[in-house]
Amino acid sequence: HISLPSPGFWADRTPVHEAARRGEILQLQQLIESGACVNAVTYDSITPLHEASLRGQTQCVKLLLDAGAQHISLPSPGFWADRTPVHEAARRGEILQLQQLIESGACVNAVTYDSITPLHEASLRGQTQCVKLLLDAGAQ
Repeated sequence: HISLPSPGFWADRTPVHEAARRGEILQLQQLIESGACVNAVTYDSITPLHEASLRGQTQCVKLLLDAGAQHISLPSPGFWADRTPVHEAARRGEILQLQQLIESGACVNAVTYDSITPLHEASLRGQTQCVKLLLDAGAQ
């Protein structure tokens, strides 16, 4: 399921995006505590959750999800076009990150434009723990 924010939320990269991208947990936590938006979507459709997920920043993913980050099934653009944070975690074998995303309600059966699911990503790369987790979560 893709949930897009209202156009007013679209922006350039925010400090939250940058902290999530760089894995700066303390800075990200301070930004969240000061009320910074964790759901800002850039003009190229990137959320802070995508930034953290694409770079394997598991602690940042958890902070963002705990702070109410949404759009967890929104695909990411660019080279990994149409991949969701779940695809990215499964592809890299980020079992803790994948578990966090699933527990937060992320879609385990999201399909890319070229028919790739998170289960495909995990199995093609030999990520057996991720395969098991996805199957246990209802991946088809």
